[in-house]
Amino acid sequence: MKTIELFQHDKNYNGLIAGVDEAGRGPLCGPVVCACCVMGDVFIDGINDSKKISEKKRELLFEEIINKAIAVGIAIVDEKIIDEINILNATKKCMENAIKNLSITPDIVLIDAVKGLNINAKTESIIKGDAKSYNIAAASIVAKVTRDRLMKDYHEKYPVYNFIKNKGYGTAEHIKAIKEFGASPIHRKTFIKNFTNTNE
Repeated sequence: MKTIELFQHDKNYNGLIAGVDEAGRGPLCGPVVCACCVMGDVFIDGINDSKKISEKKRELLFEEIINKAIAVGIAIVDEKIIDEINILNATKKCMENAIKNLSITPDIVLIDAVKGLNINAKTESIIKGDAKSYNIAAASIVAKVTRDRLMKDYHEKYPVYNFIKNKGYGTAEHIKAIKEFGASPIHRKTFIKNFTNTNE
């Protein structure tokens, strides 16, 4: 869908609309990152599901969203908590924190797929919401860019896993590195138990 169609989709709701999305549910390591965006009537051409946009364009859109949005909330839940409470509960916690980190209180929060958030606002879960809702799509870009930047920093600390390329996802190269070098401190133990017996 084009940006204008996503924008028009959110016009079906009344009041102050927020969109929330996550990045990093599937990777073998690192945090899950969530963003919540309240765009209002600010139209930024090019906003779409972050997976449909090049990394270079995501970076540009990220800066524009941060500068022009009415409010943006970002939250990070690390791999230790993911291992402790599982990825779905960690994602919910992360989304709730991103919403709480907004400087304003929205009337309704549109959520990408996840249900059952404990927040003080009306919510609506939308399947594939990042490809349908303007506010969720904006949040998907902010979450993705924030997490990718974190993984680039982790690459500097743990270069053998090539996080700069795989962003922590389970590529053949990444799995091979886990088997060869064991787990890093940021690997999710519950995600990699089939690849390694290390207790690091």
